[in-house]
Amino acid sequence: MSTLEKKLLAAPRKSRYLLTVAAVVLVLFVWSLTTVSFQDMDQSGAHIALNIFKGLLQPDLSLLFNFTAQGVLYLLVQTVAIAFLGTLVGSVLAVPLAFLAASNIVPRPVSWLTRLVLIIIRTIPALVYGLMFIRVTGPGPFAGVLTLGLVSIGMLAKLFMDAIEELDTRVLESMTSVGCTTFEKIRFGIVPQLLSMFLSVMIYRFDMNMREASILGLVGAGGIGAPLIFAMRSYKWSEVGSLLIGLVVLILIIEWVSNRLRSKLVKG
Repeated sequence: MSTLEKKLLAAPRKSRYLLTVAAVVLVLFVWSLTTVSFQDMDQSGAHIALNIFKGLLQPDLSLLFNFTAQGVLYLLVQTVAIAFLGTLVGSVLAVPLAFLAASNIVPRPVSWLTRLVLIIIRTIPALVYGLMFIRVTGPGPFAGVLTLGLVSIGMLAKLFMDAIEELDTRVLESMTSVGCTTFEKIRFGIVPQLLSMFLSVMIYRFDMNMREASILGLVGAGGIGAPLIFAMRSYKWSEVGSLLIGLVVLILIIEWVSNRLRSKLVKG
């Protein structure tokens, strides 16, 4: 018997711990099933699901390749624009908030207060923000941009803050010893080290915002979501198929591009 096998056999058994965890998970699973109701599932629901599948197989090609404001391509471009602008706005505002939330950069009271603000921002769902901004700006893409910008701040600032706090503090200490101000430490000592990481997180958030922008269209915040729900309510399944095909293809393209960009940033 090899040394590795002896160490493996000599390791303490965790069967009781694993059984306890499995029992807890099973109880939670059964309890969660009690909140799910299958009574509303009837033949009409199955018929609608079948019609959606037929719409994917028989899409409205005239709508799919329509270059007017009612076409799928225009709606997809509008969705990408909303996601991009929302990510850009959120990223710009998240950077200063991340530095204000980092305990190794600013005094702890300032850090705690900023973190509390970020927690509050992350707590409210995107659809709620969308409904709020629609009341302020009216329905349309601008409400979607503001919504995605605000939603992005919470996540981006949190990830930026974690990266800032994991920096080697010796660089900051050396800059402090030569009399650098806080702004100079951020500008010349921190930002060059974090730039690639910040860009990678921003690309990831843009990928998420593409999906968020599609959902926000359901409440009238622009994008492809509103035409999709209108087509489903009107039982126009061929239009639903065209919209879904365009959305899936766009998401796959953006996923592929974002993965390549993030991998290059990591290697760089």
